[in-house]
Amino acid sequence: YNFKNYQFVLALVFAIEEINRNPHLLPNTSLGFEFFNVQYVERGILVNAINWITGQKPYHIPNYNCRKKSKSAAVLTGTTLAASAQVGTLMQLYKTPQLTFGPFDPILGDRRQFSSLYQMAPKDTSLSLAVVSLMLHFKWSWVGLILADDHKGTHIVSELRRELENIRVCIAFVEMIPGTWTSFSNKFWNNLWKIQESSANVIIIYGDTYSLQGFMQNIGQLLITWKVWVLNAQWDYTNQADYFLLDSFHGSFIFSHHREESFEFTNFIKTVNPYKYPEDNYLPKLWFLFFKCSFSEFDCHLLENCHPNASLDLLPRHIFDIVMSEESYNIYNAVYTVAHSLHEMSLQQVQMQPYANGKKQMEFFPWQLHPFLRKNPTNNHMRGHKDSDWKEKLSSDYDILNFWNFPKGLGLKVKIGTFSSNAPIGQQLSLTEQMIRWPIKFT
Repeated sequence: YNFKNYQFVLALVFAIEEINRNPHLLPNTSLGFEFFNVQYVERGILVNAINWITGQKPYHIPNYNCRKKSKSAAVLTGTTLAASAQVGTLMQLYKTPQLTFGPFDPILGDRRQFSSLYQMAPKDTSLSLAVVSLMLHFKWSWVGLILADDHKGTHIVSELRRELENIRVCIAFVEMIPGTWTSFSNKFWNNLWKIQESSANVIIIYGDTYSLQGFMQNIGQLLITWKVWVLNAQWDYTNQADYFLLDSFHGSFIFSHHREESFEFTNFIKTVNPYKYPEDNYLPKLWFLFFKCSFSEFDCHLLENCHPNASLDLLPRHIFDIVMSEESYNIYNAVYTVAHSLHEMSLQQVQMQPYANGKKQMEFFPWQLHPFLRKNPTNNHMRGHKDSDWKEKLSSDYDILNFWNFPKGLGLKVKIGTFSSNAPIGQQLSLTEQMIRWPIKFT
């Protein structure tokens, strides 16, 4: 299990429960949801998507729907490009709105191929400037570059080269890592050795959790504790169990899109337990693994009462983080975007057909939601705000996090600064240096 991904489900539940309590948003209407796993192997991605569309399992008959209940208004997909693209191709046939919560990808922005798809994540328009400002601040002049060998890596490497050359920072090496490489490849190990032996002690890594997952895990196992890593994503490299005290990535700098902190979400996480959500068969497994509660394998329900204070908040942060992640933030905004679109559509229906048989009706096809989603598909709804420019602000504003993982397992990402490209020159970067924890052997 990837326990960190379970936060995505909780973000969905949190947003829906919040909306259902709001008397001014979709009054007399309750939102619900269905959850389907996406298989890790790409050839199996569409299996559950087709199950959802047709209501048929295990045999699927095209264009037949065996579901008695009404269809969903929209579908949320992520976190990988492969998952969103494959599901998007299927959704395109039905014109069902699709909102993605993974990293922004220009491929998914092709309206000719994905006209029903909306990306909630902002673009990385100012990431190169943000990274370069950190190099300039610490006077680092000899750095290495590691990037995923894909369309995004190819684009960002030219930007980084240009910006680094502008401030006279020399590049020791550039390594483009194919996602298909394995630890059995000689070239893979040769490149690891090259990085390990390089005289550059500051290394910039650009990619996502999936494109460089194997590479990052091997870097961690080599215990390269004398280099500073500058990352663009919040990697899940801390969930590997071992007995080492040191971690290669302790002291790393992580650039994350700026977002408002949600203390309400953190408090909600603390209240989640198997008794509050008995229909969730995932929670009993967590309670069994980490709180030693017994449960029935027949129906996944707890067989006996556990410690009353057991909570997800007590789990180590490298296993489950109660702070809202970027993906969960995108899910939260996606749910609110759909809810507001449904609300506007229902108001329009009432104006056109106020009542049918004395009762208010809300019947529609999913494709009818598109005009309302296109009006304002990028709102920031955190804490009741409705900011139509939030993606533009996020694309230029970054939080700078410092990864504290000594002793290994601590797994804290602590905000130590910000970068805003809209700020005056000389004031774009702000750091609290006394909070920075450096790699153990870095000088």
